[in-house]
Amino acid sequence: MSFLASRVLFRSGSVLLSRQASGKAAGSAAAAAGSTKEKWDLLAGVLVERLPVVTKTMEPIEAKFKSILDQIEFENSLKSNHELRKETEKRQAELLKAGKIDLDSEALKQTAQDLEDAYNDELSKFKPAPRVTEADKKGDSSSLERKLEETLVLLAEQKLGGKSYFLLPQGQHVAGESSLRQTAERVLRETVGDSLQVTFYGNAPVGFYKYKYPAAAKKEAVGAKVFFFRCVLKQDSPNVGEKKVKFQWLDQGELAKTLKEPYFNSVSQCLL
Repeated sequence: MSFLASRVLFRSGSVLLSRQASGKAAGSAAAAAGSTKEKWDLLAGVLVERLPVVTKTMEPIEAKFKSILDQIEFENSLKSNHELRKETEKRQAELLKAGKIDLDSEALKQTAQDLEDAYNDELSKFKPAPRVTEADKKGDSSSLERKLEETLVLLAEQKLGGKSYFLLPQGQHVAGESSLRQTAERVLRETVGDSLQVTFYGNAPVGFYKYKYPAAAKKEAVGAKVFFFRCVLKQDSPNVGEKKVKFQWLDQGELAKTLKEPYFNSVSQCLL
């Protein structure tokens, strides 16, 4: 093949590739233009967490490791003030027996052994509260007094289309609200009432989920984009007030069984 023919073929190939690239770019631009015409409803979802009330039950290997650490601490630790006091009183008792100190001034004092006996007596009467509560036994998922070792998440029954689902409390952003955080606060208040006391972690959402409306339900918007805001239940907060809405406090395993898989996948990324 001559040099001239090679240049002609190279130029022809370059023109063809350029036209193909232009066609793809035009197609992408058209698709982008089409997508910008779609309108989505903006919603705020509220992830309310009740943090664990008690520490988790240790696994056997954790209990064994703790026992080893306790033994090391016991062997290497210094004597406490109580132990030093017992030794001092033991020496005083020997001096008292030998008649070298005044009986009247020392006999009226409460000894360390007296205190120790009182402490042991009080300890024998103490009964720790059970980790398994009445709500656990009854399977009451609406109670805050359940699964004390776990983090629980609030779900509220809400209607989507013609069906009811248990979801994170969610609602649409309305005109006049300065931010989605403000929307989230309003949605929580309207859904479960004013009794629930929470602290929001910030003004930025921690997660996102979107879904399209059924064809029969589509009006101006093609679907909804939900931005999740995370908050924690305050320690002394009462439960959800008397509202008509049904609600549940579920752990992560129960959430996986209750929520639809795509929705749970989005929510689970927000959980610690």
